[in-house]
Amino acid sequence: MSVKVNCVGGDTHNVFVYGSLLADEVVHTLLKRVPPTAPAILHDYHRFKIKGRVYPAILPVQNNKVYGRVLLGISGVELDILDEFEDVEYTRTDVEVSLKEWKQVHMNDFVKMTDGFRQELELPESKPRVQTYETFYKQENDKPLEP
Repeated sequence: MSVKVNCVGGDTHNVFVYGSLLADEVVHTLLKRVPPTAPAILHDYHRFKIKGRVYPAILPVQNNKVYGRVLLGISGVELDILDEFEDVEYTRTDVEVSLKEWKQVHMNDFVKMTDGFRQELELPESKPRVQTYETFYKQENDKPLEP
C-alpha cells in the first residue's frame, strides 16, 4: 500500500511509500525515473509482514509509526502506475506525514559545506571538517536576510 500524501499543484502528487517502493530500482522500473524524495514518518500506523508475500502492509494502529519516504512530484499518470502496482487489498488514502527535518532544512547547506571541505583538502593548509563546518555556517548566518 502506498499512501497519497497531498496534491502539490495541478496534477502532481506526493506519495508516501514504505515497502518495495523504497528501492530506487523498483521505482525506476515502474516510472522510468527516480523522483526526488524526502524521508518521512507516518504516525499512528503499523507496518506488518504479510504471510506468503515479499512486501508489507500498513494499518492504523495508535501510538505506532511507520518509517518511509515521500516520492515528490508524481504525475497523475505515474500515480495510476503506482496504484496498478499495488495489491488488490490496497486503498490509497490521504494522510499527513512528518518529513524528517534534517534533510529538508540542512541538506543543501551541508552539501555546500562538504564541497568546501573537499576543496579545502587540496590546499596545503587544509582545515579539519569541524572548522570548515563552523566557518561555513558562520558565513551563512552573517549574510543579510533577503526581503
